[in-house]
Amino acid sequence: MDLNLRGKTAIVTGASKGIGRAVAFGLASEGCDLHIVARFRDALLQLSAELTERFGIRVESHAGDLADAGFASEIADKIGAVDILINNAGAIPRGNLNEVDEERWREGWELKVFGYIRLCRLFYPLMCSRRTGVIINIIGVAGQRADANYIATATANAGLMMFTESLGGESVRHGVRVVGVNPGIVATDRFMGNIRQRAIKMYGEESRWIEILQELPIGRLAKPEEISDGIVFLASERASYISGVTITIDGGLKSRPPTGI
Repeated sequence: MDLNLRGKTAIVTGASKGIGRAVAFGLASEGCDLHIVARFRDALLQLSAELTERFGIRVESHAGDLADAGFASEIADKIGAVDILINNAGAIPRGNLNEVDEERWREGWELKVFGYIRLCRLFYPLMCSRRTGVIINIIGVAGQRADANYIATATANAGLMMFTESLGGESVRHGVRVVGVNPGIVATDRFMGNIRQRAIKMYGEESRWIEILQELPIGRLAKPEEISDGIVFLASERASYISGVTITIDGGLKSRPPTGI
């Protein structure tokens, strides 16, 4: 399916690995020129070279920490107007109210919550002035599942969902769509590290992590590409009537949450 994205320009944050990397590949395969953002310069340069060689598109790398308001403003000034903004950078620590101290809580929110809002503040007005653009906030299904052991993330994600949906209901008046995506549990390096630690805690053996996944409705993790395919579609004109909502891609997780994950 041709999504009519060729020649568009997109920013993907958190692009060096996981879902962000898969989204970069998905957009590149449709002919989008890219600005990829992450903290790790070497990983970005490697990804940039791979995308350029494989798809023949223009790619610019921007290495830095989006929790830093100065860096966010710097890249916005450098890049200027774009067609698509994919907010993806951020990781908030797991733990209950007593386990996640204020410093770690604030640090996680500064990157994911305020980082998303900050980039929207910077790029949304430019999109409105051109009366075209799409913002996709990759959030997470934790915002739809009350979980005391994931409290900082659940609270952040719920807030980002409401932010996204509030902005997306107004943005369409200016020719801009804003959509949220809630991935379920995805086979990223970060999650695999976490689940191996959970297996040690639950069973005393790291190798038994696969047993925990049997509680998932589909019985396996999502592939990053299964999430990115939905995101790339939402960024396209094929999704031109979708704004102000959060789409869940979780393999039934929200409807049948497991107890061990």
